[in-house]
Amino acid sequence: MNPVVYLPQSRRLLEQVREVLRYKHYSLKTEQAYLYWIRFYVRWHGRHGQMQHPRDMGGAEVNRHVLAARS
Repeated sequence: MNPVVYLPQSRRLLEQVREVLRYKHYSLKTEQAYLYWIRFYVRWHGRHGQMQHPRDMGGAEVNRHVLAARS
């Protein structure tokens, strides 16, 4: 059985996330929470003045974020 794949039409990251979540019928509160944490993650990595797009980040950035969140 092949899973259905939805390709978002928007160009902006947060709009793409919104489209996919709505396509999958996630609740509005879940959508808001996901968007909040995506914004938080991007801003957390840009706090020293160099903002990066999430597609340009890798495992090292995720590990730094998780370790900082734990403390």
